[in-house]
Amino acid sequence: MKALRNYLNRIKPNFEPGGKLQAFQSVFDGFETFLYTPNTTSKSGVHIHDSLDSKRVMIMVVLALMPCLLFGMYNTGYQNWLAAGATEFPFWQLMLYGFLAVLPRIVVTYVVGLGIEFVVAQWRHEEIQEGFLVTGILIPLICPIETPLWMLAVATAFSVIFVKEVFGGTGYNVFNVALVTRAFLFFAYPAQMSGDKVFVSTNSICGLGYDLPDAFTGATPLGQIATFAGGKLELLNIQGNPISTWDAFLGLIPGSFGETSTLCILIGAAILLITGMASWRIMLSVIAGGLLMGWIANVFQTPTYPASFLSPVDQLLFGGFAFAAVFMATDPVTAARTGAGKYIYGLLVGVVAVLIRTYNNGYPEGAMLAVLLANALAPLIDYCVVQANVSRRMRRLKARA
Repeated sequence: MKALRNYLNRIKPNFEPGGKLQAFQSVFDGFETFLYTPNTTSKSGVHIHDSLDSKRVMIMVVLALMPCLLFGMYNTGYQNWLAAGATEFPFWQLMLYGFLAVLPRIVVTYVVGLGIEFVVAQWRHEEIQEGFLVTGILIPLICPIETPLWMLAVATAFSVIFVKEVFGGTGYNVFNVALVTRAFLFFAYPAQMSGDKVFVSTNSICGLGYDLPDAFTGATPLGQIATFAGGKLELLNIQGNPISTWDAFLGLIPGSFGETSTLCILIGAAILLITGMASWRIMLSVIAGGLLMGWIANVFQTPTYPASFLSPVDQLLFGGFAFAAVFMATDPVTAARTGAGKYIYGLLVGVVAVLIRTYNNGYPEGAMLAVLLANALAPLIDYCVVQANVSRRMRRLKARA
């Protein structure tokens, strides 16, 4: 590492103003600060110096996502083997299959997203923003495994340009960039982003896995629920095998790549909370809102809306609810920032997510739209909380006077 540090110090003058490679100063700065803590500090005044800059915060979030990523690799292989009627499930083959399936998607999102951010940073003569370190891995995790690569590229470019960069870059975007990418894909290419076949990898990769017949079905539990009346959980199945609450908790069910395992999501949540990277208020209130709305829907269950037969706990386990509660709703840029506002924001996400998935049979998942709606209302929530605090203090001041 010392040799690398010395090498960077030696070539750094070439990228500074006046150097022959000054046009790529932002690229060099982004690479250097990714590897090492910046050594430029204040010389006077009262300052608190901390090596935990935003790049390292993003890396901690990426580490929290690793359990979901690794399990998603295994589950991708498992679902392919299961759909093909296999009776043996070799662990390392399943992992390698899943790795080969998701790797191109991660590469595409990072190349497109970071490429745009590099160009914008050079154009503005600014530092390269680090927010895409997390966004680039979130996008493949929340999309079906069969999403075409060109669609991922188009959606990623749209979100980075029109949701992030036009507002000023990292820290200024109103909406969660990864979720807008998912929403763009869903509304622009609905046929490729829904149905019974997009959540299971259908082809062999490098001699691994199986080419699945057209007759197979890989519908998610929420997708199955939306198509039948009665709502009994035992009617749900994967290739004829009943789905239990335990299956949903472990995540061995069809779904978006990284969203199926509540267990792995909880591990990620623990990492975020222990390191102080996410708000426990938002997580707790999202879960409370989901349980409350799930309980209300279950009390007034009706065959017209099959999802109302789900128990409140199952509402949290199926679909992308848990992933949204831990990794999407807690985005510090787009979420509410006041203490009381975080509770209101989280409750709104939980209630609306279950409300949409329960009472809209045409759209069996509501977490994405719930978080985006809450993103839009977050500034208003914070404003109302601040104004309420100001009014309360003014009344207190007048009472003392």
